[in-house]
Amino acid sequence: MRAEILSEPVLRDCRYTSAFVKNTIRGMGPARAPFTCDAWNSPEVLAKISEVAGIDLIPAMDYEIAAINISVNGQTVAIKKDNAPDDDGLPVFAWHHDSYPFVCVAMLSDCTGMTGGETALKTASGEIMKVRGPAMGTAVVMQGRYIEHQALKALGGRERISMITSFRPKSPFVKNESVLTGVRPISNVSELYTQYTGYRIETLQERFRAFQKQELRRDQANRPFDPAAAKKFLTEQKEFLESTIAELLE
Repeated sequence: MRAEILSEPVLRDCRYTSAFVKNTIRGMGPARAPFTCDAWNSPEVLAKISEVAGIDLIPAMDYEIAAINISVNGQTVAIKKDNAPDDDGLPVFAWHHDSYPFVCVAMLSDCTGMTGGETALKTASGEIMKVRGPAMGTAVVMQGRYIEHQALKALGGRERISMITSFRPKSPFVKNESVLTGVRPISNVSELYTQYTGYRIETLQERFRAFQKQELRRDQANRPFDPAAAKKFLTEQKEFLESTIAELLE
């Protein structure tokens, strides 16, 4: 993973910055990062992440494998844009909600001698809870879409490379409130929109196929049509489609 992240094609093509995040690597894709993409799609990894989350999950889409933050001795490096301002002491990320229901934050560096670097969460009471400090090979799974959080700056240690992969429910019938608000400014929008609309349309296809089969069984059993149930289903799909359209800003 480290070799793919620090490869010349990735550093050349996948670096982004915005008002929200100064420097990040995103959208490596299976062509530039085949091992990383295979790992996050492997049944073994997905089974473990799903076990922690309590629901079957899959990567939100290939583009979200994965977002990478790299720093050395507390200073962001390697992915810094030309003429970008120096580190100003702010957290790695400001307080935010993620675009996708679940995220897995994995640490790819030896954190010996490092202090800080935790993920801070805001509880319902407004208190701040910190997830335990990172260590190489460990990961944190959380509902980033619904929990306001931030990544705290790490001090000490030689380097800090963290990988954030986003997930969504595997079942097309589970409510999915993914948005693109946080990722749109730091993405190749053409690739992002292609994959986003692709999985949303596939979700609708699976839902409509299941509804059609259900209706055929109902009709074969000579049970009456239920207008209220049909309208409820169709309204939910209309809302899903409208929410998809709303994310496709020009």
